[in-house]
Amino acid sequence: MNFEVMKQALVAAAERAGIEQYEIYCETDETLSVETLKDTISSFSSGMSGGICFRCVVNGKMGYASGELMTVEAMEDLVSRAVSNAKCIDSEDVAIIYGGSEKYGRVELPTPQMTDAATLRRTALELQKRTYAENEAVSDGTQSYMMSTVNEVRLCNSNGLDLSNRVGTTAGYVSAVVRVGEEAQEAYEMGVGATADELATLPAAAVKKALDKMGAVTVESGKYNVVFAGEQFRNFLSTFSDVFSAKQAQLGLSLLAGKEGEVVAADCVTVTDDPMRADYPMQAPFDGEGVATYRKNVIENGVLRTLLYDLTTAHKAGKASTGNGQKHGYSSSVSIAPYSFFLHAGDKTTEELLALAGDGIYVTECKGFHAGANSVTGDFSIESAGFRIRNGRVAEPIKSFTVAGNFFELLKEINALGDTVRWSALGGFTTFGAPDLLVKGMSVAGK
Repeated sequence: MNFEVMKQALVAAAERAGIEQYEIYCETDETLSVETLKDTISSFSSGMSGGICFRCVVNGKMGYASGELMTVEAMEDLVSRAVSNAKCIDSEDVAIIYGGSEKYGRVELPTPQMTDAATLRRTALELQKRTYAENEAVSDGTQSYMMSTVNEVRLCNSNGLDLSNRVGTTAGYVSAVVRVGEEAQEAYEMGVGATADELATLPAAAVKKALDKMGAVTVESGKYNVVFAGEQFRNFLSTFSDVFSAKQAQLGLSLLAGKEGEVVAADCVTVTDDPMRADYPMQAPFDGEGVATYRKNVIENGVLRTLLYDLTTAHKAGKASTGNGQKHGYSSSVSIAPYSFFLHAGDKTTEELLALAGDGIYVTECKGFHAGANSVTGDFSIESAGFRIRNGRVAEPIKSFTVAGNFFELLKEINALGDTVRWSALGGFTTFGAPDLLVKGMSVAGK
């Protein structure tokens, strides 16, 4: 696709239609992925997708249309459909085509290139071989996965804005299944943007996690001091990230509405949104509306400093956009979302957190957030697994218990933080991170 040719065709069609305010957004994605089963490649996928979206202001309303057919004739139709769609809009929201930010960040990363298919196949098979070699308990069902992706975005508008961003990464994943007698357990490890040496550590880590869960028992219901593994607490941030959206607040769907500047968490809690995090390959110097992104503390030392805004919600609130109006694909509408959204680390090792807990539970696995959490009320009841903590040390593995509480209260009850942020797997431009942390006196439902 020649973007410049399509751009010129759209500009010409807009001029003929008498449209003065418009935006052109183009996105392409290229992905290769390989998955193994036993000692062979079980699946291989190669694809390229993308398209173009035209947004315009007609009589104060924002209309848009998108498509994948890249011809001059299709661009003419795109403009016509966007104009027609604008006439159907009954929203009172102010339609804004952004004029541009004073300064944009630069992606300080090598120009991304797709990893070739042969390398991905070879690496996936080597990960699989190493996983089986880790322990004789490793059994069928074990899988390794490799993928490479490159994403490119172009955004320009009638106000003279002309932006582009090209990013990409390679990621590896190992899911180890172990069997001892009649019992089977599974665990996984993933590396995003990992080097060959870092990928080589995935098999041992995944197998150890799975073996550590062997022989799990149930636990009595009660109040426990709970240490959450960072890999699990980041799921809480992901599940409840909508409460930080200004749109949800303005719709009355977030209990953080009206609380900017107020204490909403323990004073050890700082939560940051960083679109240009140095060690994340999917950096975003501008959002889906062309607003410059920037690092911001959403919660700072327990105080809610800001919600996340796009242009529309910022206009309603009399504020500036925080650059969080993302588009999750060329054809999608703008929605508010964070980028690298994380709870800052503290100064405790995991061992020190366990010692502070004394007697309690170390939660290393949570599932069912989609059914067990309510982002409006903040209530959650999550099926979990992990280990008993006895005398400040990890003891026997435990299973089938439920951790219950309220997210807003949980933020206030964090007692101590681990010294390392654990990041989630690749999720486009949005990823979540958290360290291990200690919460005392949580409700746990067991046997």
